Amino acid sequence: MSTPAQKRLVWDLKQLQEDPSVGVSGAPSENNIMQWNTVIFGPEGTPFGDGTFKLVIEFSEEYPNKPPTVRLLSKMFHPNVYADGSICLDILQNPWSPTYDVFSLLTSIQSLLDEPNPNSPASSQAAQLHQENKREYEKRVLAVVEQSWNDSR
Repeated sequence: MSTPAQKRLVWDLKQLQEDPSVGVSGAPSENNIMQWNTVIFGPEGTPFGDGTFKLVIEFSEEYPNKPPTVRLLSKMFHPNVYADGSICLDILQNPWSPTYDVFSLLTSIQSLLDEPNPNSPASSQAAQLHQENKREYEKRVLAVVEQSWNDSR
């Protein structure tokens, strides 16, 4: 018997499969619809552009009324990503709405890659470089992108 959260996740999966957007993909783990393995491709025309970044999303039975937990598995150098891969993104906190689905979550994270919020830094080093030395910041990002190629194999 499916719970409301599980039914919604089946719907989210169907939506993601019916409209495969360029740049994001995901599916539940083999035996657990409450945990998804996802991939975000870096936005074209940005320092993240050639990157392939893996994430895991864990949903509670309170989904979609409560946001899932999202963690980057790929190494990341970004003002809004903590060292453990947790992401500081507004929709994962207060303004969460049950209208958000997996697709909107993934595309929001993808947008955040090139549009960080320096007012809410998770990595003070990345935030400082982003604001004070864009060239050095982009060099660090490119190193992370190159590492993502090895991680995606």
